[in-house]
Amino acid sequence: MRIDARGVPAGSPPTNLAQMSEILDAVRAGASGGALAGMTMPTTTRAAFIRRDEQNMFDGMASRDKDPRRSLHVGEVPLPELAPDEVFIAVMASSINFNTVWTSIFEPLPTFGFLDRLGKESYWGRRHALDHHIVGSDAAGVILRAGSAVRSWKIGDEVTVHCNYVDDQDPTSHDDSMLANNQRIWGFETNFGGLADISVVKANQLMPKPTHLTWEEAAVNALCNSTAYRMLVSRNGAPVTQGDKVLIWGASGGIGSFAVQHVLNSGGTPIGVVSSANKVETLRELGCEYVIDRREKNYQFWKDEHTQDESEWRRLGKDIRALVGDDPDIVFEHPGRSTMGASVFVAKRGGTIVTCAATSGYMIEYDNRHLWMKLKTIKGSHFSNYREAWSANQAIIDGKVVPPLSAVFPLEQVGEATYEVHHNRHEGKIGVLCAAPAEGLGVANTELRARVGENRLSIFRRHDKE
Repeated sequence: MRIDARGVPAGSPPTNLAQMSEILDAVRAGASGGALAGMTMPTTTRAAFIRRDEQNMFDGMASRDKDPRRSLHVGEVPLPELAPDEVFIAVMASSINFNTVWTSIFEPLPTFGFLDRLGKESYWGRRHALDHHIVGSDAAGVILRAGSAVRSWKIGDEVTVHCNYVDDQDPTSHDDSMLANNQRIWGFETNFGGLADISVVKANQLMPKPTHLTWEEAAVNALCNSTAYRMLVSRNGAPVTQGDKVLIWGASGGIGSFAVQHVLNSGGTPIGVVSSANKVETLRELGCEYVIDRREKNYQFWKDEHTQDESEWRRLGKDIRALVGDDPDIVFEHPGRSTMGASVFVAKRGGTIVTCAATSGYMIEYDNRHLWMKLKTIKGSHFSNYREAWSANQAIIDGKVVPPLSAVFPLEQVGEATYEVHHNRHEGKIGVLCAAPAEGLGVANTELRARVGENRLSIFRRHDKE
């Protein structure tokens, strides 16, 4: 495959910078849906992408040494034909998730295999099997075009996007779409993701943008907030009831900070685990009274690569009981290998360990005696269905959950932003400005914003700078 000077496959449609500039300027100026509909769509868009011919570039390297700044490119890429159930959106802002890190370092395997399998499913699926993969699984923006089968949305609507990508003609996608045979994550297992000026989204991924938030604040919520909601509020997870004590690993991170808020809103007691004194203060300002600084405690759950230390599990359990007087009813698990043994041990008799990821390693180990003899449950959870994502978004709209935005990068620096997440250098979530020309834009409901409070909306940004 030959790559031209723009960083895209040779032979791609010519860039129409005038068309792109005109339509994005109109969006930024708040043009009406009618005005946007009358404008000519560009044939390409600026986007962040990886290349198929570079998918082996990190072979033989340790994960920590793989650098997203080398693999993520920003340049002009062709826009596909729009399917009847899809929309084009002008992406004002997006965000970095761990799946962007995984895509950029080609772990646990390159994502081009996902695109190729999607490409074999249908006429519309074939558009995704390209030699470049546009990444990103969050977005907030404005609808530019709507396919002929789109009913509930129109050009000019301001939206956020959740990343559950399903075929609603497949019977397995009904009841709970996360159980669908062909369920995918948009921007990770599909092409045309959110880290672009213009993205392609199914209509059943759309949700209303919270009107009191800026574009960058609105863009960082959908993936992590919906995931935490399914895990801790939905009946498909381990729903918190009033009085439940919930241990939350990485409680100041993207997913953990939403978990803390959902536990508080459900009448539970979160016990946050973080890695610094500054993060302790962040959580307390968010409303989490009980926090464990694991760096201060210096837990050593593993004696070596192959052997865990049960005495350290016991020390953690003792520390939890000293804080809240009991073992946790629920453990919110996502680090995986480094913590799963401890999580199974410290959960209360009959309690639940709900897990959605394995950022420290997929091959986990735990002492099964502590699971079966004390009737505990390990519950797997993955993102959320549309109803759960919509309800999680409503909590944002109502001001009951605040976005944990800690830093904002321009799209040109998406590699640096992904590198920061890869090495856990920020609390909360990192936003990325795409079509938005600057931070702080997009707020329509100033009254609600004032009620929520600038101090609360800026918790993570203020602490991240300290």
